[in-house]
Amino acid sequence: MENNKNKKSQKPKVNIYWVYGVVITILLGMSFFGGDSNFKNIGKTNITEFERYLNAGDVKEIIVINKNLAQISLKEDVLSKAEHQRVKSTNFLGQENLKGPHYQFEVGNLELFQRKLEKAEEKGIDFKYEFNTIENRWLDVIIGFLPIIIIIGVWIFLMRRMSGGGAGGAGSQIFNIGKSKAKLFDQNTDVKTTFKDVAGLEGAKEEVQEIVDFLKNPTKYTALGGKIPKGALLVGMPGTGKTLLAKAVAGEAKVPFFSLSGSDFVEMFVGVGASRVRDLFKQAKNKSPAIIFIDEIDAIGRARGKNNFTGSNDERENTLNQLLTEMDGFDTNSNVIVLAATNRADVLDKALMRAGRFDRQIYVDLPDLNERREIFKVHLKPLKTIKSLDYEFLAKQTPGFSGADIANVCNEAALIAARKNKKSVGKQDFLDAVDRIVGGLEKKNKIITKDEKKTIAYHEAGHAAVSWFLKFAAPLVKVTIVPRGQSLGAAWYLPEERMIVRTEQMLDEMCASLGGRAAEKVMFDKISTGALSDLEKVTRQARAMVSVYGLNDSIGNITYYDSSGQGDYNFTKPYSEDTAKKIDSEISKIIEKQYQRACELLSSNKEKLIALAERLLEKEVIFKDDLQKILGNRPYEDL
Repeated sequence: MENNKNKKSQKPKVNIYWVYGVVITILLGMSFFGGDSNFKNIGKTNITEFERYLNAGDVKEIIVINKNLAQISLKEDVLSKAEHQRVKSTNFLGQENLKGPHYQFEVGNLELFQRKLEKAEEKGIDFKYEFNTIENRWLDVIIGFLPIIIIIGVWIFLMRRMSGGGAGGAGSQIFNIGKSKAKLFDQNTDVKTTFKDVAGLEGAKEEVQEIVDFLKNPTKYTALGGKIPKGALLVGMPGTGKTLLAKAVAGEAKVPFFSLSGSDFVEMFVGVGASRVRDLFKQAKNKSPAIIFIDEIDAIGRARGKNNFTGSNDERENTLNQLLTEMDGFDTNSNVIVLAATNRADVLDKALMRAGRFDRQIYVDLPDLNERREIFKVHLKPLKTIKSLDYEFLAKQTPGFSGADIANVCNEAALIAARKNKKSVGKQDFLDAVDRIVGGLEKKNKIITKDEKKTIAYHEAGHAAVSWFLKFAAPLVKVTIVPRGQSLGAAWYLPEERMIVRTEQMLDEMCASLGGRAAEKVMFDKISTGALSDLEKVTRQARAMVSVYGLNDSIGNITYYDSSGQGDYNFTKPYSEDTAKKIDSEISKIIEKQYQRACELLSSNKEKLIALAERLLEKEVIFKDDLQKILGNRPYEDL
């Protein structure tokens, strides 16, 4: 019964296109009926037939309208002639018009037409003629209002495009521009993602799950005097699963869940962002207890007053001010929790980060070995894989991969297997997928000269040999001289997952990175541009050792790293010019020392380096077993 009442009470929507059609019909009608001639159905003729009718004495009257159109009225006694029976002039009601006009035609040259009429008068032919000018007043009015009509049409079109409204909604959508664009998920919404679908991230899941549980059973926590947290900020690198956690919350929570992006508050009109924030929290309070999720909150939450020379950020700051007020203003009795996600917590405003607004900061880190194994299990469920596939092996092959990267590896492996017409995805397909993602597409047809190929082989063999003899260098997996992406060759390692890194570990990694250039120097006494990425890597590591971690002798235990992100290195440096010279000198000294170390290692093992490079030229891809045969057992293997 209530539904029927609601249906009866609702006013039918007016289709705006019907309104447009009626208006256009009226305007066209006024234009059509603006002149008297349009009320009558008049026969058509031409100048030749007219002259014949005129010379025969059939014409009673000629009216030339607007110097262009001639309307001919015949005498009543000649209408019975056979030649005039083919056309009957009627008015707009369909009644026969005996008085005329009966014919009409375009006169063409008006002066020539007027001379013909004068000659007919000189011959004594009895007829009348006159020249009339008829104005279509309605058409003139329409033409006068045409600019206004065009402006209104363009305005309606723009409002419909901007508001995204359907037919009939253009008039009302403009008033909804300040409304929130958040999507509502509740128990009636089919959200399939749950915490079971989120592998790894056990600590983050526990904290987020606790928030959901708080909203489901608030008395369990408030019985001891606790208060509901105002918000939780998910912080982590891209692809680590922040938005996935939010989706799981939407799937698990039995409370309304409002989801939107930080950019949804941004609009070209002043004041719209703040208005949408107010409307969002108003909706959430009306449905409390509720959860609001703002993805990429740094779009509106950046620190205020930084580099705002032009005042162009006033609208964003107004939106942020409104968000701060809604999260912890005078009205604090609403059971609304705000979840937010960002990759750049360092640029957020301090007022937004304080306790009372975001009480918890949940760090979503890159998955470790065990978490990667669990993530593989989730993403491999829809794939047809071989039964003997080892999840532990796959997890070890993907150090530093995020959850999104692992999902990409699984999808790429399936595509590679399908390309090879396989019925299931195997171990080699996953290895090829990792190579494809890390190194790029394999380019076997790339044109490389013999000298270039030989240089590349010794370069990559140098990396492999130096890393083999160093204690803390990452274990080698394989070496290849097959071009991939922008690289002409590569040495693949499986770096150990460390929580802290010591000085000797960083130095060994730098020495291994410089092994390629050192091999070129030892074998050819020449160096090439092929070591660009290696130099970039070691320079970054050396700079971090000196200016960030304090792992040096000259500068000492000082860091110039600003974890808060408030420092502005574009205008001022946090050290003097003398210190800058010391930093540059220390960086150069560290790099050159490791370069000489790599040269000494390869010079003392030159025969093994040559054998390794020859094997690489022969097979193009060699693995750890090949290195062991040529270089012998790796020192410190048991360490």
